[in-house]
Amino acid sequence: MKVVVIGGTGLIGSKVVSRLNEHGHEAVAAAPNTGVNTLTGEGLAEVLEGAAVVVDVSNSPSFADDAVMDFFRTSTTNLLKAEANAGVTHHVALSVVGTERLQDSGYFRAKQAQEELIKDSGIPWSLVHATQFFEFMKGIAESATEGDTVKLAPVKIRPVHSDDVAAVVGRTAVGAPVSGVVEVAGPDTFQLDELIRKGLAAKNDPRTVVADPHAPYFGAELKESTLLPGPDAHIGDTRFADWLAQQR
Repeated sequence: MKVVVIGGTGLIGSKVVSRLNEHGHEAVAAAPNTGVNTLTGEGLAEVLEGAAVVVDVSNSPSFADDAVMDFFRTSTTNLLKAEANAGVTHHVALSVVGTERLQDSGYFRAKQAQEELIKDSGIPWSLVHATQFFEFMKGIAESATEGDTVKLAPVKIRPVHSDDVAAVVGRTAVGAPVSGVVEVAGPDTFQLDELIRKGLAAKNDPRTVVADPHAPYFGAELKESTLLPGPDAHIGDTRFADWLAQQR
């Protein structure tokens, strides 16, 4: 089957495209650098011709509240309209574990708006909620840095490798629409401050990580289980310590 992957040249998208093609599907990477722009609609009709499934793993270039909301609303609206015109029968989108619990954050409000548009579209759908990727730990640290100090809430998190996320996204894409959420997480549970401390130490980063229960996470205050998946989550195979060792 033909599967169009929006954001298909990025970290997750490129892995999804490779996996699907390896399994005999026709996976097409769609992104601005391939001539497809969901914000303007450029190239959407052409790339969706003959597609059965669309996988959206795109992300906003800006996390500023207004910009990220505009990105997800505009791009998702344009994409769903083009899918309806093309006769697409399954829409899969990648989102984040805890999105509905992080609504004090402008980014997660935008992701929630994206999910609502998908649910209301009339196109059969599946949502994949992933915990934060190993590769995104640097971004978490940067967002929480003040001077030489990184302030993070000492709450639980189960980070996941991008390969394991891509595997679940790919399986979801070629399966029947679930009209619900599929979760994926890593095998190990950490405290968020501990996790970032390990990651910085591995890179000889001199910043000091401080546990602060009230430290915001992209604008939202966290509770102990905010970032944790439910009991039915798919659990990836890759451990954070092994991934860190490979980075060295």
